[in-house]
Amino acid sequence: MTMESRGGAPKKRLPAEVYVFAALILVSFSLLLISTRDLMMGVRDAGLSVFSGARGGVNEVSSFVSRTVLSAQELFRLRAEHAELLEQIARYERLERSAAEISQENVRLREQLAFSQSLSYRHIPARLVGRDPDNLYSAFVINKGRRAGVAKDMAVIAWQGGSQALVGKVIEAKTFDSLVMPLYDTSLLVSSRFAASRFEGIVEGQGSPDASLRMRFIPKRARDEISQGDLIITSGMGGVYPPEINIGRVTGVIYHEYEISMEVEVEPLIDFSRLEYVFVIEEKAEDDEDD
Repeated sequence: MTMESRGGAPKKRLPAEVYVFAALILVSFSLLLISTRDLMMGVRDAGLSVFSGARGGVNEVSSFVSRTVLSAQELFRLRAEHAELLEQIARYERLERSAAEISQENVRLREQLAFSQSLSYRHIPARLVGRDPDNLYSAFVINKGRRAGVAKDMAVIAWQGGSQALVGKVIEAKTFDSLVMPLYDTSLLVSSRFAASRFEGIVEGQGSPDASLRMRFIPKRARDEISQGDLIITSGMGGVYPPEINIGRVTGVIYHEYEISMEVEVEPLIDFSRLEYVFVIEEKAEDDEDD
C-alpha cells in the first residue's frame, strides 16, 4: 500500500527558490537595519561634533572678550598708576629744586650779610625788582626808597664773586623804591684811578652791559706803568662815590701819539646779568660820623 492510499491527497512542497528569496529578504532587511543605525549614529555624532565645535567657539569668543575687557581694565589702571607716579616724580623734583634753590639763596644771603657787616659805610641793603618803566635809561629799580633813607646821588655797590664792586648811583628816590643808573650807562661818569700806579681818569659806560667800560683822560706818561689786568677803583673825587671801591680790570690799552691823553678798556667786576642784591651807601664812614 502506498502513502497516497494512506493519507489521502499528497502534500505540496515549497520550491527552493522561495526559501532562498526569503533568506535574501531577511539578510537585506538586516543590512538595511544595520545601515540605518549606522547612519543615525553618524548623524548623531556629526550633530554632537557640530554642537561641541559651536560650544567651543562660543567659549573661545567669550574667553577672548573677557580677556580683552580685563586687559583694557588693567591697561587703564596701569596708565592711571603711571600718570600718578609721573606726577609724584615731578612733585619730588620740584621739591628738590625748591630745596636746592632755598639752600643756594641762604648761601647768597649769608654772603651778603657777611659783606654788610664788614662795611664801614652806613648802608641800606636792597634788592633789584624791575627795570626803568619809562625806558629812558638803562636803569633798574630797587625795593628801597626815601622811607628807608635812600636819596638821590647815593652810590650803589654790590658783593659778587667774592669781592665788592661799584654798581652805579641812585638817580631817583621815591617813597618805597628807587631808580639806579648802572655803570654801563653812557651818561654815568665816575672819577677813578689805578689801584697800583694811582694814575687817575674818568670811567664811563658804552650803553650795554655786554660792552667794556672806558677809562679816559689818563696821562700819557702812565703808559709804561699800565698793563692788562690792572685794577681800577674809585678815586673819591666829586663827592658821590666813596674812594677805593672796585670798578673793574684793564682789558686793553688805547694809545695815540697825537692825543694828549690815553684810554683803557675796562671790564666791570659786576656781572649785571646776575645782579640781585645791592647796598646803597653814603660817602661818610660810620667811624667818621661818630667822630
